[in-house]
Amino acid sequence: MNSLPLTRDLVLIGGGHTHALVLRSWGMNPLPGVRVTVINPGPTAPYSGMLPGFVAGHYTREELDIDLVKLARFAGARIINGYATGIDKDARMITVDGRPPIAYDVAAVDVGITSAMPDLPGFTTHAIPAKPLGAFASRWDAFRALADAPQIAIIGGGVAGAELAMAMAYALRDKQPTVRLIDRSRVLTALGYKARQKMLAALTASNVEIIEDAEVTEIFAEGIVLRDGRTIRSDFTTGAAGAKPHDWVADTGLDLHDGFITVDANLQSSAPEIFAVGDCAHLNHDPRPKAGVYAVREAPVLFDNLRAALSGGSLRAYKPQRDYLKLVSLGEKSALAEKFGTAREGPLLWKLKDYIDRKFMDQFDSLQPMAAPKLPRTIALGVKEALGDKPMCGGCGAKVGRAALQNVLTDHFGDDAAEVQPGQVMSTDHLRALTNDPVLMTRIAAVHALGDIWAMGAKPQAATASLILPRMSAELQERTMAEMMTAASEVFAKAGVRIIGGHSSLGDELTVGFTVTGLTKSPITLAGAQTGDKLILTKPIGSGTIMAAEMTGKAKGADVIKCLDWMVQDQAQASAILGKAHAMTDITGFGLAGHLRGICDASGVGAVLDLDAIPLMDGALDLSAAGIRSSLFEDNRTGAGTLTGPRFDLLFDPQTAGGLLAAVAAKSADGAIQKLLKAGYNAAVIGEIIEGSGIKTQ
Repeated sequence: MNSLPLTRDLVLIGGGHTHALVLRSWGMNPLPGVRVTVINPGPTAPYSGMLPGFVAGHYTREELDIDLVKLARFAGARIINGYATGIDKDARMITVDGRPPIAYDVAAVDVGITSAMPDLPGFTTHAIPAKPLGAFASRWDAFRALADAPQIAIIGGGVAGAELAMAMAYALRDKQPTVRLIDRSRVLTALGYKARQKMLAALTASNVEIIEDAEVTEIFAEGIVLRDGRTIRSDFTTGAAGAKPHDWVADTGLDLHDGFITVDANLQSSAPEIFAVGDCAHLNHDPRPKAGVYAVREAPVLFDNLRAALSGGSLRAYKPQRDYLKLVSLGEKSALAEKFGTAREGPLLWKLKDYIDRKFMDQFDSLQPMAAPKLPRTIALGVKEALGDKPMCGGCGAKVGRAALQNVLTDHFGDDAAEVQPGQVMSTDHLRALTNDPVLMTRIAAVHALGDIWAMGAKPQAATASLILPRMSAELQERTMAEMMTAASEVFAKAGVRIIGGHSSLGDELTVGFTVTGLTKSPITLAGAQTGDKLILTKPIGSGTIMAAEMTGKAKGADVIKCLDWMVQDQAQASAILGKAHAMTDITGFGLAGHLRGICDASGVGAVLDLDAIPLMDGALDLSAAGIRSSLFEDNRTGAGTLTGPRFDLLFDPQTAGGLLAAVAAKSADGAIQKLLKAGYNAAVIGEIIEGSGIKTQ
């Protein structure tokens, strides 16, 4: 709940080290009235300092990554999973692939650098650049698991290339690797004499072959071609040279230096409302090499200056140090240290590097989850019980339970949508936000509302919108409404629906709802399931558990992003494929068991479920086993008996924008599944309709 209205938009482009630290600081000391957005292509940001250790096998991928989804939740920020593709500094808008433009009052850029390697013929198809780190780490993980007597080529003989070469040689030491470090001139020229000699000795000890004065002209599936005509075999080719700015930066209209955003001592670009940090920025007042240590030390200055720019305060200058301690991994658990021309090496320096790196990452692993609100000293009876011991979930996890609805709406409790006249059905649905991103929440709510129409086998016709925005200034209201209605129009237009009106208001929090009508000659209802029918489910379950865990910082960011992706998958084709189902519903707030019970009660039959056949969302089973529950879980589970277990408990997990559940004639089930899989649905036969009543599991 926002006690003060939102009046300013702060947008952080990129999840680099500086922005990660700014988000952490923001979570501990937010500026009231500011809506924070972070844009990043992926749920995590790899920490560059631990990459060589990860490649060598000293760290897991999870230890390498900063979980930006957890960090954004801690900071109260919305996270947008996507690539920024441009900045319009005059309109103060940021473009992102696949969504409406994002407005800002103040923005900061921390997108790092990319590689010029893809410009080499064949590189994009047959090789992988060392940056961006995330894609490289994933490719290396897959290669390392299957490698056998591998041939490896690293293009670029700088410190980064040498670190990778030794790390790869160490990781594959039991598989007879051949590792080659290739440079167009001499390797390691950026190091002082002593450090260079020690690094060369370490490369030799790691059996890394050094090829100097060799320019690569082409990459092919089995290796690389040099300008002198030599061909070098390679099963895994990477590039650690040719770093360059992201292409879109050139079109921002900002002052640039060799393509990098020029910033002053306050880290401001030529447009004062845009800041830039890390490798994508050029410190015009005091140029420095591209190194993570500067990005880390820019963080407190950027944090203070962003707050100042948003609140009318004074900015302070960033003063980079003249030199810094360089700690370079040597493959095994040994490291080289250099500063002021002095170089040392050994296992103790690895322990120092490991300590520094883990201390940096520990900052993001020790974030405290959301705490329950503090209660007044004197409260009415029943308040503690009604409040529960966890934050109230969003989406369908915040709905009224099935038992309460059934008791009150005895004469109106039943099918997903109401038949208002022959051939026309109508439904309405509203969701409390489960994500801070209004665009994503709008898409989820639209798909969710359409689900009732698709569940009746109807074709959606028209929609009206009902939007409640958090308290915010008129300018932010306009921005937010523009984003939301653009997103809604896209979803409904794809479904063949026209938005014909709606209503909006301000409240304590974001709530999105739609009323939708549809047309059908013969509605598919809950009644009609027949003994012997196969039960088909078109989406995995687990969203309630995952989003409940996300609220308390216990879900992996990658699982959260995948869960949200499932929510926005529409069911239009699935509805058409299942058009001859005997009974059908969509899985929402009552959970799989509750909605199946609705079919069984209306049809006068029972059902048996194969627990192992039910598709689950990534991470849901582990979270269920850890006791994570949506706030609607207990109500859904009422009357389920004493049987328990993580898979069984997920039957009562409330789903938001869940899949369709259809009772289909046994002879048609296999064909329907094949069509659903071909259309992109993770569909499965999960059980069967039987004689009797109630739901059994096997």
